[in-house]
Amino acid sequence: MPLGGIFDFDVKSERLVEVLRELENPKIWDNPDQAQALGKERGQLEIIVNTINELERGLTDAEELLLMAIDENDEETVDTVVDDLAHFEKRVADLEFRRMFSGEMDANNAFLDIQSGSGGTEAQDWASIIERMFLRWGERKGFKTELIEESQGDVAGIKSATIKFEGEYAFGWLRTETGVHRLVRKSPFDSGNRRHTSFASVFVSPEIDDDIDIDINPADIRVDVYRASGAGGQHINKTESAVRMTHNPTGIVVQCQ
Repeated sequence: MPLGGIFDFDVKSERLVEVLRELENPKIWDNPDQAQALGKERGQLEIIVNTINELERGLTDAEELLLMAIDENDEETVDTVVDDLAHFEKRVADLEFRRMFSGEMDANNAFLDIQSGSGGTEAQDWASIIERMFLRWGERKGFKTELIEESQGDVAGIKSATIKFEGEYAFGWLRTETGVHRLVRKSPFDSGNRRHTSFASVFVSPEIDDDIDIDINPADIRVDVYRASGAGGQHINKTESAVRMTHNPTGIVVQCQ
């Protein structure tokens, strides 16, 4: 298929059949979360599969109509075909957009965390500018935005904030914003009107399901016990009451005492 290759048409068509079959099972509604996830996946798959099928039929019809119009020297019909092709091109561009946002989490909602850097009021004001910028951007893009947390600055601006973006491909749109954002300007908080450089960090994470199953092989865990330190009376430094667990494949370490 000329259109299907770069969009994994065959794979998505097979998956759509599987999802529809699962949704037809009455028992699926015993697990509303799974049913909702499958319904969301079905919608995403149908957009691609149905669009490609409709485009192929439309292109076939347009080709036949164009040949007839040429034979009959029908300019009006030729113009109609040209308009149809422009519409088809736009739909292909929409599919290309979805292909670019094909990461595992790209279609999910997103959380955006803002932290002001060092620099006091100037940095906190810059963090508030970033907060307003992303809130307005989300509104223009049609996302539902919710300010989950906000810590006000000492004089102006904010120390930190967390915004939730709800909508299709929220994380795909925002994930490249992670990093340090810099502003150079003449500070309105400096009586000498001197130039200041301010920093604020942004971190974007996807919203994930709570029903993720984590399977850890006990053989991958190393457990060490040792004597704790710090306050806690005579007992704390005389027994090996502290525990440290290391996950060997990832190097993740957790400990308590």
